[in-house]
Amino acid sequence: MTIETDSTFAPDPARAKDILSRELGFGNHFTDRMFTARYDEGRGWHSAKIGRFEDFQLSPAAAVLHYGQAIFEGQKVYRQPDGEVAVFRPRMNARRFVRSADRLVMPAVPEAFYIEAADRLVDIERAWVPGGEMQSLYMRPFMIATEPLQGVRPAKQYLFSIILSPVGAYYASGFNPVRIFVSPDLVRAPKTGVGEAKAAGNYAASLLAGTHAEKAGCSQVLWLDAAKRKYVEEIGAMNIMFAIDGALVTPPLGGSILAGVTRDSVLVLAEQQGTKVEERAVAIEELIAAIESGRCTEAFGCGTAAVITSIGSFLHQGKEYALPSAPGPMAERMLQTITDIQWGRARDPHAWMHIVPRRA
Repeated sequence: MTIETDSTFAPDPARAKDILSRELGFGNHFTDRMFTARYDEGRGWHSAKIGRFEDFQLSPAAAVLHYGQAIFEGQKVYRQPDGEVAVFRPRMNARRFVRSADRLVMPAVPEAFYIEAADRLVDIERAWVPGGEMQSLYMRPFMIATEPLQGVRPAKQYLFSIILSPVGAYYASGFNPVRIFVSPDLVRAPKTGVGEAKAAGNYAASLLAGTHAEKAGCSQVLWLDAAKRKYVEEIGAMNIMFAIDGALVTPPLGGSILAGVTRDSVLVLAEQQGTKVEERAVAIEELIAAIESGRCTEAFGCGTAAVITSIGSFLHQGKEYALPSAPGPMAERMLQTITDIQWGRARDPHAWMHIVPRRA
């Protein structure tokens, strides 16, 4: 499919330089341009273009506003030592986008088209890729149902878009350990629900528990399984890992947990480094007992936004359980290994970094 570029739009080149000179935070600024493409049943994807970052015009009856057909991805672009820019494992995101679309009965965006659209947009906005410590260009591909619709059925019209945001560290405190609130009653998703899809509604459903965590002085929520409220699943917008008896332990994927790109990367690297990896169910009682006995020496979250988040303690049923090592050596090693690959400071043995091609 041809991707058109709006040649009538001429952004101020000084704007990117000015914003990149500031304290970026996370999700506070957006680049000058965005990508959009439209889908109509019977016609497929069409009208792909890169144009000005601007508001959408939607019908008040657009299906996304009433029936919640919305999915997204999160990726990062990193400036390399030679000045080129590279995306971390984009094909995994492209494939997960297809799986999310399938679960919400939305049209698939072909992997090649997804990669091409992202490459074209990043290439034209490469001046926005920051080069500072822990800085990157965050990429948000997403799809929404746009058909005006009053009736519960899959829509027949969709919008696929990509926007870009220069960002710093996800947490203002950086890699400092965070407190985690174990939600006693609210759940994220059942195994037969949409938990394994990166659906917008999953995040809306997490907000109430998030406010409970904030009131308790915690940064994130630890979700337990929906059926028994017994087994650990994931935290906030991240997968979770534990160091128990020297092994790296994480809950298995099973329909309610997002298949994280960073999660997969950590598991691959841990095995490569000689660490025993266990993907198995972890009951909250087992976790608490392992912390109290010293068998669980550290815990950390992993996800695109923060990469690795060290966990200092869990607040469960009014009692705090502190990890003996926070940040722990495993979390520190994973953060160093992954970010060295992402910023091009170390060899990329798995060819995870996708160099964005330059166009004439």
